[in-house]
Amino acid sequence: MRILIVGAGAIGGYFGGRLLEAGRDVTFLVRPGRAEELDRDGLVVRSPLGNILYPSPPHVMTPMLDQTFDLILLSCKAYDLDGAMDSFAAAVGPDTLILPLLNGMAHLDRLAERFEPEHVLGGQCLISLDRDASGAILHLNDTNQLSFGELSGALTPRILKVAEALADAGFDANLSQQIVQEMWEKWCFIATGAGITGSMRASIGDVISSNGEALVLKLLAECASVAEHAGYAIRSDVRQRFQNMLTTKGSKMTASMLRDIERGAPIEVEHVIGDMIARRSSSDKHAKGLTAIDFVYLHLKAYEARRVREEG
Repeated sequence: MRILIVGAGAIGGYFGGRLLEAGRDVTFLVRPGRAEELDRDGLVVRSPLGNILYPSPPHVMTPMLDQTFDLILLSCKAYDLDGAMDSFAAAVGPDTLILPLLNGMAHLDRLAERFEPEHVLGGQCLISLDRDASGAILHLNDTNQLSFGELSGALTPRILKVAEALADAGFDANLSQQIVQEMWEKWCFIATGAGITGSMRASIGDVISSNGEALVLKLLAECASVAEHAGYAIRSDVRQRFQNMLTTKGSKMTASMLRDIERGAPIEVEHVIGDMIARRSSSDKHAKGLTAIDFVYLHLKAYEARRVREEG
């Protein structure tokens, strides 16, 4: 299976690097600056599960993209989706499958509208990654799960081929028949974790030590209500696990959104928080007073407003 990884940033670089080391047919679609880095330094991943140093990995830039691929792994930020779709459009053939690893749910509709629904799979990853000033990818924990599946939940011959291509490649590749359910659950977790740590500019442990547990649980409950309204109520065991993770005393956990704020970068506030607000039920929309999700949205939008003002 010929695999195109759109971008060689943290997520794409990590999973693409693992696939390359496993001998899979992988090509990275990159911009000129990243192409220069890969030619000069190779693909560098520092991970507690094993480092990667892959000299000059196969890569291409959009103007030279003249062939189609079997699988396109998409891991851009949600606000870059339009540009990313333009960049890989020439690689989409009649049988190409697109596996997105973006936060939220809105990207599924946008991909289906651009490339037709039959090309789009469901996907998510559970991993904490960042990049340092040199461009090296840093794996910050010991989890590296990538889940994927047909949006219908069917075990089709094509999804089984994807599972074969991703298997035994140095990460936990999980073929799921409940991928949409899992994507909603991850969205609730990310919206809570990013909303709390991003708006408070603090780790989970610092928020909890400041008597913030009630706010954390309120935000999680509001996100869970949106998922339930959409028909994907968080399963009880999953919700309990989320609550434990998000209320652990002394936890150093932060969301990547906070790291983006600390470096003055754009954030996915509209895609992670704003779209969650837009999907609330009519009763939730008319709730009196400032809700927890409204509170964190306001804080994060204020950061975005200041960033734009200072840049321009």
